[in-house]
Amino acid sequence: MWPPRGRPEQNQQAEKPLPPKNQFAPTRGDATPRSPALQPAKWSADSEYGLLREVLLASPRNLSIVPCNRVSEEALRKGRSACSLSAGRQHRALADLLVALGVRVRMVQPVAGLPDLAFTRDTSLMTPWGLVGLRPGAAHRRPEVDAVLATAGASGIPLLGRVQAGRVEGGDVCLLRPGHLVIGVSGDRTDEEGAAALGGFFRQRGWTVTTTPVDPDLLHLDTHFCVVDRDLALACEDKVDPRFLAMIRALGIRIVPVAAEEISSLGCNILSLGRERIVSSGSAPRVDDALREFGYEVYTVPLTQFTQCGGGVHCLTMPLSRMPGAA
Repeated sequence: MWPPRGRPEQNQQAEKPLPPKNQFAPTRGDATPRSPALQPAKWSADSEYGLLREVLLASPRNLSIVPCNRVSEEALRKGRSACSLSAGRQHRALADLLVALGVRVRMVQPVAGLPDLAFTRDTSLMTPWGLVGLRPGAAHRRPEVDAVLATAGASGIPLLGRVQAGRVEGGDVCLLRPGHLVIGVSGDRTDEEGAAALGGFFRQRGWTVTTTPVDPDLLHLDTHFCVVDRDLALACEDKVDPRFLAMIRALGIRIVPVAAEEISSLGCNILSLGRERIVSSGSAPRVDDALREFGYEVYTVPLTQFTQCGGGVHCLTMPLSRMPGAA
C-alpha cells in the first residue's frame, strides 16, 4: 500500500468547491480567456510541479479522431467521431478552470489541416532557459510546432532552440525534478536520436538526463507515469520499466498505483498546478480519490472528446511559466 501523508484533517474533507468564476469573463469561440492580473511571468519551468503561472492551450476547432494510436483506433472501431461543438465546450471549461485557479492562459488559434493541434504538450517544451520546439513522430503533427512557435514568438517568449533530428514528443518528456530530465523512448513517437537531441540542451547545462523504454501501444510516457509533486507520482507499475520504477523509488518518490484500465481512459494523465492542486479529466475516480487521501485538491473537468483521441489534461496543456521547484 502507499500510505497517505499524515494530514488527517485534510484527508477527511470533501472536495473543495471551485473558486468563484464570476470575476472572470467566460471564454467565447477561440478567444483567450480573460486571466487575472499577475506579475509579468518569467518564461521558465524546471519541474512538473512548481506553481503553474502560465500555460499554452490551442483551439480544438478542427479536432478529429486520427487513427494514430491504440485509443483513437479503438474509438473509430466503435464508430465514434469528434464533435467540434462539444470539444469546444469542454476545452473552454478547462481554460476557465485554469483561469479561476490563477493560471494565465495563452491560446494558439486553429489551423486548417491540424486536427491534433489542441494537444500542445507534444509540440514544445519550456525549459529553465526558454522554449524548445520538438519534433513529433507523426508526420501530420510536425506543422503544429510551427503554429505553436509562431504564437510563442508573437508573445515575446524566448526560443532556446528546436530539435532538428529524430523524433521527440512532449508526452514522453518529464521534468522530474530541477536538474533531472526523463525522456520515454518508444522508437515510434520518440526515438533515441530525438531523445539525444533534446537531452543535449539539458546535458550541456549540467542536468541529468534519463531515458526509459515505453511500449509503443501506450503512446507516451505520460499515459502511464505522471508527476504529482516532488515526492509523489502516478504510475501503472505493470507498464513502467522496472529499472525506471526502481530509480523513482530510490529518489524517494512514492507511487500512487494506476490500473491498466485506468490508463486507457487517460486516468493517469493529470496536470499539477503546484501547491497541492491537481487537474484531472475525472475518468478514473479511484485515482482522484487516492490523491485526495494524500491531501491534494483535485479539480475535474470532463474531456471525453479528447480522451477518445488518446489525450488528457496533461496532453492539452503546455506550461510556459512555473515557479522553481524544490530540488
